[in-house]
Amino acid sequence: MVYILLADGFEEMEALAPADLLRRAGLSVSLVGLDAPVICGSHGISVTADLPLEQVSLEETDMLVLPGGTRGVDHLLASPAAMALIRSACDLGCWVAAICAAPTLLAHLGLLENRRAVCYPGFEPKMAGAQVLSQRQVVTDGRFITGRAAGSSYEFGLQLVAALTSPMKAEEVRHAIHYRDGEDCPACSAAQAPL
Repeated sequence: MVYILLADGFEEMEALAPADLLRRAGLSVSLVGLDAPVICGSHGISVTADLPLEQVSLEETDMLVLPGGTRGVDHLLASPAAMALIRSACDLGCWVAAICAAPTLLAHLGLLENRRAVCYPGFEPKMAGAQVLSQRQVVTDGRFITGRAAGSSYEFGLQLVAALTSPMKAEEVRHAIHYRDGEDCPACSAAQAPL
C-alpha cells in the first residue's frame, strides 16, 4: 500500500499526479487526511481523503509519500503523529518519498544525513546533512526519493512507479499517458534506478 499524507495547504499537483500514476501502474494508493476528511490544497482544491492518519497500517505500507506546499509541510511538521509516522515508516524500511518543501521534513528528522536529495529552490538551508543536487528533478538514494517541485510531479511519480515495480512498468505508464513523447524519460531509465 502507498499512503500519500495530506495536510491543509498541500500542493495538489504533487499529491494527485503521483497518486494517478501509481494507480495506473496497478498499485494500491490511499490518500491520508491529517486533521479532517476533506483537505484543502494550496490552490483551493479540496480533496476527500480515503482514511484518517490514525487508520494507517504501517505493516501494510510499501511507501509513504509526502507532497509539498509550504503550509501543508508546516502542518505536518507541527503534528507529532505525522512526524512519528514518517520516522516509523523509515525505521521499518518502507520507501519514503518527498517533494518540494517536504524533503525538509526528512532533514528535520535527520534522515537525509549524508544522502543525495533535492528540494524546492531556496529550501537548501533547511536540508542540513543532505547533499542537495539542485540540478536534478528527482533523486533516489537508498529508500528515499525526493523531488524538486510541482513541475517535477510526473517524473517524481514515475520514479515512484519504477521503485515499487520496475523501470519497464514506469515506461509503460509514461507511454500510456504520452508523457515526454519522443524523449528519454529519466525516471523510466534503468540508469535512474535507485542509487
